[in-house]
Amino acid sequence: MTKLDRRTLLAALAAPAVFSSMSVRAQTAAWPNRPVTFIVPFAPGGGTDAFARPLAAQLETQGIRVIIENRAGAGGTVGAGAAARAAPDGATFFVGAAHHAIAPALYPALDYDIERDLIPVGMVSRPPQVIVVNPQRVQARTLQEFIAFARANPDVLNYGSAGAGTTHHLAGELFKSLTNTKITHVAYRGAGPALADLIAGHVSVMFDGLGSSASRIQAGQLRGIAVAAPARSPSFPELPTAAEGGLPGYDVATWYALWAPRGTPPEIMERMTRELRTALATPTIQEAWRRNGSDVPEIYGQAFSTFLRAEIERWGRVVREGNIKLDAS
Repeated sequence: MTKLDRRTLLAALAAPAVFSSMSVRAQTAAWPNRPVTFIVPFAPGGGTDAFARPLAAQLETQGIRVIIENRAGAGGTVGAGAAARAAPDGATFFVGAAHHAIAPALYPALDYDIERDLIPVGMVSRPPQVIVVNPQRVQARTLQEFIAFARANPDVLNYGSAGAGTTHHLAGELFKSLTNTKITHVAYRGAGPALADLIAGHVSVMFDGLGSSASRIQAGQLRGIAVAAPARSPSFPELPTAAEGGLPGYDVATWYALWAPRGTPPEIMERMTRELRTALATPTIQEAWRRNGSDVPEIYGQAFSTFLRAEIERWGRVVREGNIKLDAS
């Protein structure tokens, strides 16, 4: 074979790779050239929706049209699995929550790995959890009164959660452990349905993210008892902390974050990170977050990965030390 023949053959072999590389670059440069889907792994009306939908609306003003797709089930793991299996082409992102740092300790056979199969864009919000009761079913107005009633009436109260293995569930189990109370767990397919049943009086209490309970507290549908945070929420300064109510060490936050499937091009990740930073800095989002009792976090990329690893270890210890098991409730 002559040198000319070899050069011709090598050029022919290289052409598909060069074309493919150029095609990927062209698609990346044009992103977003179609609507982007945010998979929300809980039913509509819960805490994840409370932050995902305003964020989607703000991103649309920035040129990124977002479609919210609610995929509820198994404590948020069904939606997480779907997002992990999605094509890494910038068309799909995942709005997950603190629940997904708990799942590895509770679900031994997950079909995805939150650290391996999804890559973080950044944290979206970080509202503390709040103990809320149905005012018709529970007369207690303070945390001490609530604990005293629960102790005097074992198994009379029940609490709703967004699903087995969620922060709502574990926050309830942690509360029971710290207070030596017996309150029955009732799992729902998301905080929205659980809150609806709490308002209707089918359950007595929720250990909910302040983001989804805020509007119901303001409307008088629910009564806030205490926030599970080191300091009072600026949005609800009248709500004491759990420590002020006599329960030190009860500190639980329900954070929310944005991920993409592993393999999403770096250029798209960088662009979405910039867009998320821009969105979170707008007065519209900051005011919405304030109403929902959340601060505006500044945790992106690798910093969020480090935070997530610490959360997985923290909740893993809570699950092991409390011998918490998933049940059919």
